[in-house]
Amino acid sequence: MNYRELSIDELHELLVSKKVTPLDLAKEAIALAKADTNNAFEYIMEKEALEAAEALGEPEANNPLWGIPFVIKDNFSTKGVPTTGSSNILKGYVPVFDATVVEKLKAAKAIAIGKTTLDELAMGGSGITGHLGRTYNPWDRSHSRIVGGSSCGSAAATSDGFVPFALGSDTGDSTRKPASHAGLIGFKPTWSRISRFGLFPFAPSLDTVGIFSRNVKDCAYVLNALAGRDEKDSTSSTKPVEDYAKDIEKENKNYKIAVIKEIEDSISNNVVKDAFKKSVEDLKKAGYQVDYVHVSNELLLTLFPTYFVISCAEATSNNANMDGIKFGPLSEGKTFEEVMLNARTKGFGELIKRRFVIGSFALMKENQNELFVRAQKNRRRIVDAINDILREYNFIYLPAAPGIAPKFDDASDKLSDEYLIADNHLCIANFAGLPSLTLPIGFEDGMPFGANITGRAFEDKDVLKISYEIEKLTGLKNLVAKGGQK
Repeated sequence: MNYRELSIDELHELLVSKKVTPLDLAKEAIALAKADTNNAFEYIMEKEALEAAEALGEPEANNPLWGIPFVIKDNFSTKGVPTTGSSNILKGYVPVFDATVVEKLKAAKAIAIGKTTLDELAMGGSGITGHLGRTYNPWDRSHSRIVGGSSCGSAAATSDGFVPFALGSDTGDSTRKPASHAGLIGFKPTWSRISRFGLFPFAPSLDTVGIFSRNVKDCAYVLNALAGRDEKDSTSSTKPVEDYAKDIEKENKNYKIAVIKEIEDSISNNVVKDAFKKSVEDLKKAGYQVDYVHVSNELLLTLFPTYFVISCAEATSNNANMDGIKFGPLSEGKTFEEVMLNARTKGFGELIKRRFVIGSFALMKENQNELFVRAQKNRRRIVDAINDILREYNFIYLPAAPGIAPKFDDASDKLSDEYLIADNHLCIANFAGLPSLTLPIGFEDGMPFGANITGRAFEDKDVLKISYEIEKLTGLKNLVAKGGQK
């Protein structure tokens, strides 16, 4: 039997009734991973997965993740399993501990079947900078379109039906943008809701563990397993954890939804705009209040430069330990400076080097006030503007991206309003630490595209509930890539 298009609920029912075993699911997922043509995997955990599946006893009726296969973005530490961050500087690195989220999923008796590709050290948005090369969009078998980054491999594996859910990370949009390009749910919970212990740091004030799934309820099951305080991560929240899947189908017509007009207006693709407007009208017909609100274009045009300065500065600091001495292959050199220079020159790709140079420049004493501090102040302006909206509305609803997944060789005008605003507005949720979810709303030329819903801090359950309602209205759930685009 082919299980690749089934949801967690459907798989769980088969497991509990013993019509299928965890070993059956693990074997199928491993076979699919081995046959992958999209460069989604850094490492297939065949031995580890089969041993874990064989060790499971009686099915646990109240544990929806029991025996369910999943994949892990390769910037999460996995004990005894190579973890490279898709970077040559960590090639051959095998951690001695599991990230907390990996630990929790193992405790829930889910089965990890592989580590997935990413943009090198999670820096990038196209899935092309990892040391294994490009990761391709499963919806396009001609291999001409990106799936997006940095969580490209996890998105590709979930979209292709290898697993029903996957771990990603999200610093600016790294789970939610690929979800739009791949017809998936991509969820960035509230900052601190999930422990980041064992996640390679990129920009910790922005970094969040991300979840990919093919329907909203599956995402809620995974959040149930991952959310909560972790003493190994001092930034993790002590707030009580809700049951995010319970009553997810119960409607709340008191929800108020805002659409930022300037962001919608920055999109030129009429197919995306029409599908989004239809979604807004469907929400209104279903009884929800949806209003257009305004944020100045002047402020929105600062989103990308603000994100870039802050993220590059934090990345420069956080990756200073990859020096060929503490981490990375030992290189030749007569002094430690030469060893470090040789290790980092050989170990990092060009994009990473550029970001580190920009981050170092922004942190130089003579530049800090003009660049880093100024970016932090502007971040506060952006967060204040968004929180002003969320004081009156429960959610902000917007197209997740300006179009379908672009082709690898398509050049974008990085100074256009469409790029600076429509292509980068998802970073708002990272600036403010807000829960934010992307879900599919339409297709163009056989390729999916999505919308994004962002809510108030720690109102993750509400974001999941309204997303469940939107999913019902669109009917787009449990999508598996058909690869029809040529």
